[in-house]
Formats: sequence, C-alpha cells, structure tokens
Amino acid sequence: MHIHILGICGTFMGGIAVLAKQAGHRVTGCDANVYPPMSTQLEAQGIELIEGFSPEQTKLNPDIYVIGNVVTRGNPLMEEILNRGLPYISGPQWLAENVLQGKWVLVVAGTHGKTTTSSMLAWILEFAGLAPGFLIGGVPENFAVSARLPQTPKQDAKSISPFFVIEADEYDTAFFDKRSKFVHYRPRTAVLNNLEFDHADIFEDLAAIEKQFHHLVRTVPQNGLIVSNGKEASLQTVINKGCWTPVEQFGNDTDWQAANAQGDGSFDVLYKGKPQGRVMWDLLGEHNRMNALASIAAARHVGVSIEVSIEALGKFKNVKRRMEVRGIVNNITVYDDFAHHPTAIETTVAGLRAKVGKARILAVLEPRSNTMKLGVMKNALPASLKEADLVFCYGANLGWDASEALKPIANKAKTFDDLTMLVKEICKVAKPDDHILVMSNGGFGGVHQKILDALSGKT
Repeated sequence: MHIHILGICGTFMGGIAVLAKQAGHRVTGCDANVYPPMSTQLEAQGIELIEGFSPEQTKLNPDIYVIGNVVTRGNPLMEEILNRGLPYISGPQWLAENVLQGKWVLVVAGTHGKTTTSSMLAWILEFAGLAPGFLIGGVPENFAVSARLPQTPKQDAKSISPFFVIEADEYDTAFFDKRSKFVHYRPRTAVLNNLEFDHADIFEDLAAIEKQFHHLVRTVPQNGLIVSNGKEASLQTVINKGCWTPVEQFGNDTDWQAANAQGDGSFDVLYKGKPQGRVMWDLLGEHNRMNALASIAAARHVGVSIEVSIEALGKFKNVKRRMEVRGIVNNITVYDDFAHHPTAIETTVAGLRAKVGKARILAVLEPRSNTMKLGVMKNALPASLKEADLVFCYGANLGWDASEALKPIANKAKTFDDLTMLVKEICKVAKPDDHILVMSNGGFGGVHQKILDALSGKT
C-alpha cells in the first residue's frame, strides 16, 4: 500500500511514517517546515519528503492520505483531497487500525514528561528482552529512532512481541476529529503522569482536559492497570469521575515512592513502603524520579521485575532535546531542551541548577507553542526562570509583549525580535564556565549552532 502523510515532519506523524515503512508500505509525505531530528530520521529511512502542500501531490495516486492535526481546512492539498473525494484517515486512527490492533498497548499520558517516561518504559521492556514496539515524541538515545514495530523477543524467536509503548498526546486528532489522540489507542496499561492546563488553542480550561483524560480512563479494561501520579489533584478528579480498572499511585505516601535522593541523581525505590533497590543514574530532579517510578510500575504490570527495571534505568540514556549537550566552546556549554510550558521551563532550569551549582545559567527561550503564542501562560514566565542568571527571550511573532511580561525579572532579562541580535548579545556576555540553556519546542532557527559558531569565532 502507498500512503501519503500530510504533516509528516511532526514527531508523531514522522513516527507513523517510520512504522508504515517498516511494515512494508510505500511512504511519502509533505510538510511546510522541515528540520532535524525528524527530517534526518525520515531521510535515513528512505522516505520521500515534499516541501509544501501543493494539490499536484495527488498525482502520486496513493491508496490513502494520512492527515496530521497540523492540517486545517484551507490547506490546498487537503481541499483537493476533499473536492475529489479521495480516501483519507487521521494519524491516530491509522495507527490504531494498522499497528495497535491486538497488541498490549502501554500509553503514557500527561502534560509533562510523556516523552521521557515513554522512553524509559520502552527501554525497560527492551532491556528485559521483551522487544516492544514504540512510538515516542522524540528520539530516545537508547534506540536512536522515535518509532519501530514490535520485534522478535530473544527468548522466543518464533513470535513477535505483543507489547507497544506509545506517548499518548491529549491534543486533538485532526480537523475532522476533535477528540484527543489518545482515545484511539485502547491501552491495557495507562500511565497518567500529571495534568495541568495547556493547549489553550483547543481547550477552554482545565476541566475540558480532565474530560478528555477521563475518556482515556474509560477505555482501560478491568484486567488493565492505571498508574497515576498521587501528587496530582487533577488526576484524582479524573479517576473520581469513574474508573473500572485497578489503580497504582506513585509519589508521596503512595504505592511507589522515591527516597534518599542524592546529588548524583541516585535514589531508592520503595513499593508499598518496602525498599526494592537503588536507581544509579545521572538524571537529576524530582520529575525524573517520578518518571522512573511510573515506568517501573507500568513495566511490572507486563511482568518485568522491579529489580530488572532498576537495572535497566541505570543504563538509560535519556532523549534527544532533553537537556542535550549540543556543544562546548571555551568551556561554555550549550544545551538544547524541549521545554516550552512554564512548569517544564521551571523544572528544566532547576534541574540544570542542581547539576551546575553556582555556575551561571543563561536561559534562552522561544515561547513558540500555541498556548504560549496566545499569551495564556505569559504571567507565569518570570517565576519559571527564577533560577537562571540571565534570560534571553525571542519575542518575534507573538501576540503579546514579551518584554512587558518579563518586567518582574527585567534586571536579568532581555527580549529580541531579531535572531542574529539575540545570538550576538548572548555571545557578548557569555564567559567560561557558563551554561547556555536553549528552550523551544521547535527548531528555533538553528540558534544552538549559531551560538556555538559565534563562540568559536566562525561567524
């Protein structure tokens, strides 16, 4: 079958492209903006990319068009598909019907930590020899790809693994299906990491998101498991709406706890108050400990012992664009991180602060997400950046004044509408032992490399 994917360079749709290619389909796709790591991954898979959404792409005559939620009415290719009555389907529905059907699906949902927790869980299952399939909204360093089909387990060369781990997004499915993506997945194991207000472009308030999460809860069977963050009142609200599945909680005084955390990242795992072992890794912050507990609990549901999970996490390598070191010049370290919601920004900066101690942190921010562009979270930005020594905000294309929003920290914050000037100012003040933390959920104009080049005198 030939499938043509509209919006192929999004992390989710790019993952679908990889899965379809692995399944033996011919895969082509198009998008308006192409940037790594997804473009690099797709090209490595031999998937043909077309820039833009020209109606002429219908001449490819695919068997079906798979539509990403970036595509709206008015898109010229989509209008041609509709006018001609050509077959189309949403990405989540295609995935559910062609990949997830008959699988033991493990989903990871939540406002924050979905990518990291999904990566941890997939790696634990891989380390345990279960050879899971997965689709993750980033590139886990342990796998070097964001998606793959279930593989043949080492202990059973005659079968294919029944397990599939998926990062479960609450964003809407497509312009013709306004349900959250995750309602399509029908999980047997569901991790609910946390729940805050986000995606202000499609949700009116927190209650609207809680409703969608409850739709997910309704799809988990009685012989399944819900692993929920016991610290989140909003998740308890979701479960209280009705739950027909056993629930295990993590965090605070719940089923799963982290104890005796040290500065090197290590911590003890407790299950029902009893020590189970110690995770030895270099990931920092309470958020990563919570992600780890959720992963261990979910893996236990499919038969992986706590001991094996703890050992696996000791070999976990994190995800690209999660505090990823992009380069070091003159002892100045440049990081790339996907943080874009104020809570994630605060957590990321605090995590780096715990790592570098009193060294200076130069936070470089692009408020690029739809929620941030709408200005819904702008008043929370100053507090989220409190641990940074200097703040550089790229304020172009916003519907609000970034410099005004950052007035409470005006003594250490500067706003720029020109990327070249932003890079120039960063490099003007940066000095040895500084840590430059770049945060955006997009390509940010390649600012990471621009900073590194400027620091090394190449520009």
